[in-house]
Amino acid sequence: MCYSAQVFAGFRKFQRQTGSKMAIRDYVKLFWRDMGKDPHAKRPKVPRAMEIDVLQFGPDEVAELIRAWDADEMTNLSQELFKQKKRVADGQRKLLEKVTKKAQDDVRIGTDKMARIQARIDALKRTEPKPSDSRIFPGYFVPVMVMEDGERVVKPMRYQCRPAGKPAFYDTKFPGTYNARRDNLEGFWKDLFGQQHGLMVADVFYENVEVDGKNQVLAFTPRDHEPMLIACLWSKWTDPKGEHPDLLSFAAITDEPEPEVAAAGHDRTIINIRPEHVDAWLNPGKNLAAMQAIFDDKRHPYYEHRQAA
Repeated sequence: MCYSAQVFAGFRKFQRQTGSKMAIRDYVKLFWRDMGKDPHAKRPKVPRAMEIDVLQFGPDEVAELIRAWDADEMTNLSQELFKQKKRVADGQRKLLEKVTKKAQDDVRIGTDKMARIQARIDALKRTEPKPSDSRIFPGYFVPVMVMEDGERVVKPMRYQCRPAGKPAFYDTKFPGTYNARRDNLEGFWKDLFGQQHGLMVADVFYENVEVDGKNQVLAFTPRDHEPMLIACLWSKWTDPKGEHPDLLSFAAITDEPEPEVAAAGHDRTIINIRPEHVDAWLNPGKNLAAMQAIFDDKRHPYYEHRQAA
């Protein structure tokens, strides 16, 4: 399963590759929060590169929402960093008096937390994204291209699909729904396949493999360095009770592994479609045979792999 990827998170890069436009309203909905209604709302998980792109190039209405999230988070991080610094200092002082497990744990845990907090602070201050700022995991919101009124449009969607009409607990009941197996598209995914198709663009995909009895994360990159056009299914979920906002979400489609991926120890590979099939894929018209033919004609770049950092 493709559990992680390094995607085209910034809209400008996505636009250059696909000739698409931004669905601004959906970006506003993603970052909007009603402080009067929910002052403890959680920040949406998005790759930082996506936010940096908006902060640099707009649209302004989305950038302002991101700046508000940044300001609040920076305040909370600064407070927590001060708390952990005090924890470490107190632990070090106690260790000078007497070595105890609690003091050792306070120093160790506090130091680890300080490093993670500082890394997040550094990410919030960055104006140019690092490659790691484009990495996504299940639960992250990612730019996904769909066809809307005959135009290619990019919308932010969560990387774990919750089909329309399903209850919210579907996410925990089926935690693997960030991927859709090709051999189950006309079964489990029959309500979306042939109807609601999208594309995620990525440079790298990551997989967990077992090597000598230990788990390793491998990064797979096309040898030709061409962006991967990853076939996806998507859905718009609406809460029947009206208590939660609408949710756009998607799953990446996987197929039998390419030989080099199988040799590296993994049993699935994302479907990387050819550029000439993009419009046909995004306009399926319930023609399942034609969609399967697009899969059969998918790209087969050699996927080089390395151990991920």
